[in-house]
Amino acid sequence: MSRLVPVILSGGAGTRLWPVSRSAYPKPFMHMADGESLLYKTLDRALRAANGAAVLTVTGRDYYFLTRDEYARHPSADAQHLPFLLEPAGRNTAPAIALAAMYTMQHLGTDATLLVLPADHLIRDVDAFVADARRAQALAQDGFLVTFGIKPASPETGFGYIRMGAAVKIAPPQPFGQLPPQAGGANSSCGREISAFVEKPDRVTAEKYLASGDYAWNSGMFCFRADALLDAMQTTCPDVLVAARTCYAAAHGRESPVEFDKDAFAALPDISIDYAVMERAVRRAVVPASFDWSDIGSWKAVSEIDSGAAPDASGNRVQGMAVTIDSENCFIHGGKRLIAAVGVKDLVIVDTADAVLVADRERAQQVKQVVEQLRRSDHAAARFHQTVHRPWGSFTVLEDEADCKVKRLTVKPGGVLSLQKHSRRSEHWTVVDGTAKVRVGEREFLLQRNESTFIPMETLHRLENPTQKDIHLIEVQCGDYFGEDDIVRLEDVYGRTAKA
Repeated sequence: MSRLVPVILSGGAGTRLWPVSRSAYPKPFMHMADGESLLYKTLDRALRAANGAAVLTVTGRDYYFLTRDEYARHPSADAQHLPFLLEPAGRNTAPAIALAAMYTMQHLGTDATLLVLPADHLIRDVDAFVADARRAQALAQDGFLVTFGIKPASPETGFGYIRMGAAVKIAPPQPFGQLPPQAGGANSSCGREISAFVEKPDRVTAEKYLASGDYAWNSGMFCFRADALLDAMQTTCPDVLVAARTCYAAAHGRESPVEFDKDAFAALPDISIDYAVMERAVRRAVVPASFDWSDIGSWKAVSEIDSGAAPDASGNRVQGMAVTIDSENCFIHGGKRLIAAVGVKDLVIVDTADAVLVADRERAQQVKQVVEQLRRSDHAAARFHQTVHRPWGSFTVLEDEADCKVKRLTVKPGGVLSLQKHSRRSEHWTVVDGTAKVRVGEREFLLQRNESTFIPMETLHRLENPTQKDIHLIEVQCGDYFGEDDIVRLEDVYGRTAKA
């Protein structure tokens, strides 16, 4: 029996979960009430399904270091079994999965079976998920292209649906030990045929789907042999396959991380795996999921699934510090500040360091329009938080005025900022905790707690952490422009270009 290789697809803007999710720190990195991110939870169930095999991740280059750091927190994570494919820009799922299939066949086995998992889903019953993954693997081994169908809990109009057909009966595999009763035995039902994929319906149609019992929500998770997928693409979307092969051949690096060439990647068609393959393929099946599932698509969904606290007598759910007076059925997600809600009901209130969202619970899907407007005005809050993550650590903007900018920097053990200079600002660095190794011009020296140094304009400088604990600094910038594009990098251990 071939190995099962989970493929985690991580990225996206998560615009409906602004202001917590932003393009530089999107939804997969969003932490739930238990302190774990959606990405961490996805890795956890991927590792359990893989049963010691590799877990492949496809993500943007800008998210690579964030993702690697998040994985390092998992006690079972082994970097040698966590290869990465890095995309230079956002793209759809068909190219990403095709490239993952090519990498898998080259490095992880020509007969490997892929288990494709978006990184922004929430699944609590991991045992049931793993059992369903076994059923999907059995179908995939028999040549089926498999998706997972979610039993509708309501007449949802925001999801695509799958119309399920006759049961598919084959003997399931036994690569993970004892099989659950519902999947055991020869010629047992592992899933159902797919009669049709159906677009997002209106309310009346969704109610009919719910009543019939023959429809499932399309989860966006898939399972298929790598070779079977590429063979199907040869028939259903040969243009995508040709472009993917060209892109893969032009990739930088052959192990991990593999980075795809910007121009070759841009030539890939922007199309989902649903449209490119699943809706057109012949041999396809759906596994009706026995596990719970949510794509955490809005703040309303977050409030219902991951409040972290039981509602009070008036139906209010609170994360953080809040006082509610004569308020009903509100969800309040706070940070460091106290939130007071007086005489309101059915609201979502989300507070972050630099932005506050107040929305009607039933109109939470429209939050994405806020992000669209911010993007049109080129507002930084569409992309960045007040704290911005970098490969070496992070910085938090404490003050941003016309004549100065103040940041608090956290540099991880071994972290190294690029050797750089600025043409329109000077900088003052003060260490508040730890010991920093500093280069200013041709001088290199250690900077201890409570010590400072000055970097004039046009002077080469670099900061690094040679110790085994985080160091913290205050950086005061003075000049007439403080944009991140006023950086000329001469050396960078993280392979970044001249932009920040």
